[in-house]
Amino acid sequence: MEKRFGSYLRQVRERKGWSINRLAGAAGVSTSQISRIEHGLRGVPKPQTITKIAQALGVPYEEMMNEAGYLPDAHEGTTPEWASSRDKRDFKKMLEEDGELMFDGIPLDREDKQRIKDVLTGLFWEAKQMNKRKS
Repeated sequence: MEKRFGSYLRQVRERKGWSINRLAGAAGVSTSQISRIEHGLRGVPKPQTITKIAQALGVPYEEMMNEAGYLPDAHEGTTPEWASSRDKRDFKKMLEEDGELMFDGIPLDREDKQRIKDVLTGLFWEAKQMNKRKS
């Protein structure tokens, strides 16, 4: 996944005719981090970093999240292979809590809620995997 995302990022950047330095400056990410991502020497970036890169390049956030493997249609299933039934239950419970989401007192629209759900999905499974490695 790391090499695939890195190749994708390089293609998008080069299509725009941008250097690594220009992308790094526009996204607020270090040039070494962009280089490591593109060469597959660093894992897939966190959703927060992907947001910065997508905005800088003018690429839809969802497209970049999909290429990074965070969205369900980018993988075989919606959950990692290593997830236990308890992990899946915890995740489902987290997503189904149905309170109104607001930011700064303003209710979020459907698109913003989906973005938050996508980011939470990636972060949830990343945290679960890290906890399993520690055990």
